[in-house]
Amino acid sequence: MSDHLIVHITQFPHAEGLPVPHYQTEHSAGVDLYAAVEHAMPIDAGKWSLVPTGIAIAIPEGHEGQVRPRSGLALKHGIGMLNGPGTIDSDYRGEIGIILFNFSDKTFTVRRGDRIAQMVFARIEKATFKLVEQLTGTSRGSGGFGHTGTR
Repeated sequence: MSDHLIVHITQFPHAEGLPVPHYQTEHSAGVDLYAAVEHAMPIDAGKWSLVPTGIAIAIPEGHEGQVRPRSGLALKHGIGMLNGPGTIDSDYRGEIGIILFNFSDKTFTVRRGDRIAQMVFARIEKATFKLVEQLTGTSRGSGGFGHTGTR
């Protein structure tokens, strides 16, 4: 028996011929997601587009899929995700779509089969909230948003 998480996957017709997500190396943390566009999809500077992947997955209960931007797209082309990281819940069965944002000053074109994002699977912990009069104190307190300086 494998010690890997089993995730069922289905491909939609517009993903025919594209690779199923897989790990690129033995120690990769995430799997690449591919653009299932039928025609080249330009994304103008400062704009965003929903890019289809052509897949739907069934993540086991107690886990999530974390969709993250690809560092190569960010460094080489200024392309990121508008909502990255994104979460795919275990009860979602629709097509995975990636909201790519063009942070650069020139048009970027997504082509069929481009690796556009990566997905990492993680266990989740459900929280129960308890209303209290006051929180316990810490040395940090309510300081935030750079209150410790930049160096």
